[in-house]
Amino acid sequence: MPIPLVNSIASWFLKKRFHQIELFLKYPNEVQNELLFSLLDTAKDTQIGKQYDFTSIKNYKTFSERIPIVSYEDIQNDIEASRQGTQNIFWPTPIKWFAKSSGTTNAKSKFIPVSVESLEDCHYAAGKDLLCMYLNNNEDSQLFTGKSLRLGGSKELYKENGTAFGDLSAILIDNMPFWAEFSSTPSNKVSLMSDWEYKMQAIVDETINENVTSLAGVPSWMLVLLNNVLETTGKQNILDIWPNLEVYFHGGVSFVPYMDQYKSILPSKNFKYYEIYNASEGFFAIQDQNNTSELLLMLDYGIFYEFIDMSTYGTPQEKVIPLSDVEKDVNYAVIITTNAGLWRYKIGDTIRFTSLSPYRIKVSGRTKHHINVFGEELIIENAEDALKDVCKKTNAEIIDYTAAPIFMEGKEKGSHEWLIEFKTPPVDINNFKQLLDSALQSLNSDYEAKRFNNITLNQPKVNVARPQLFYDWLKKKDKLGGQHKIPRLSNSRDYLDELLELNN
Repeated sequence: MPIPLVNSIASWFLKKRFHQIELFLKYPNEVQNELLFSLLDTAKDTQIGKQYDFTSIKNYKTFSERIPIVSYEDIQNDIEASRQGTQNIFWPTPIKWFAKSSGTTNAKSKFIPVSVESLEDCHYAAGKDLLCMYLNNNEDSQLFTGKSLRLGGSKELYKENGTAFGDLSAILIDNMPFWAEFSSTPSNKVSLMSDWEYKMQAIVDETINENVTSLAGVPSWMLVLLNNVLETTGKQNILDIWPNLEVYFHGGVSFVPYMDQYKSILPSKNFKYYEIYNASEGFFAIQDQNNTSELLLMLDYGIFYEFIDMSTYGTPQEKVIPLSDVEKDVNYAVIITTNAGLWRYKIGDTIRFTSLSPYRIKVSGRTKHHINVFGEELIIENAEDALKDVCKKTNAEIIDYTAAPIFMEGKEKGSHEWLIEFKTPPVDINNFKQLLDSALQSLNSDYEAKRFNNITLNQPKVNVARPQLFYDWLKKKDKLGGQHKIPRLSNSRDYLDELLELNN
């Protein structure tokens, strides 16, 4: 199909969709309220709908008082029953797919229900919206002259009891229309390979001669792939291989630690980076402007949002609020009710609102991935921003890192211990440590208060990881590729001690 025609079709779809987007931009709380009651009405005859008498819920107050906030462990038995083939438990249409996700590198797997509605009205709808927004902001785009290199999960789909489970990316690829494969690379066969290391080379071999115009995948693993591409071809930068490459759509982990490495292998001021915020549970937000780190919260994908101020999270004072009550620059835990039958479900992510009109956000971390042993409330966003600042000052580049507390012992005060794998190490690691400490204090007043005169916290300890340490650790746990991530911050030393042992 000629590119002008493709762009015309995309433009037509864009204009049609923008009327709907404008609706939730203008009336966000009304759209969310209407969506909530649509979800309740749809599921009123399910087991959970009858248990909590969805029919009699007439306002948000009753909804919030009657239906409890849940974690995965609370609904695990219902999900397992659904996986075994029992239907109409939490959603009326058949749940055929379950996205297998660890969320973190914990051994326990989660099986997140994926309904026809969430597949079509959330995940696929978001993919279309992402392209629409990008094309709207970049009218001279040549995106459709080539293919999108997608880097999905490393697990095949496994089928049993009439249901299927696997990485969300595998479910999406498996259910895409046949024509979608023509605009993507590698082939579905290679994309769904389960052996991650073999798959990486297969992707390189299959894509290096294609006309790739866009990239899509998790930053940490995409970087591994692109470095493999350079090694295989002997080229100095990626644009020597794919000269028409124009945008990278990324999500899953913070892009901050990887930005400089991407810029070094994609040396073009015109190259675009577009961030998305999605998970196995749903697609939540999209970067809707060029050159920004803010994401537009998408309010009509069949997801009703609630939030908990992290300063009260897990305490007797914990309070859950709807979107209409949020404030800017407060760190919130995200609670979702979805068109796949998740009701008031804690997804484990934290976000900050950067704008309330429209509702734009930044992902700040995980509810469990922070360090707050000494009242310092150190979140991933603080760590990423501090490391970026220090790397700039010391000309260092980081591949991966993790941090955990050193607990108080006797009269010895506590501190934080970091393990960092560098691509380009700093000349003076002690200077790096001092700059990191100062940067964290400037970004986090609680951390600064605990560090003042070493009142509670001593200066942090920084260890340099050997090359490939984090990769080897993930491989040892059979968690290479896809959605598996290094736990950045933790209140326990479990991850760090394992890694330090492997580092010796």
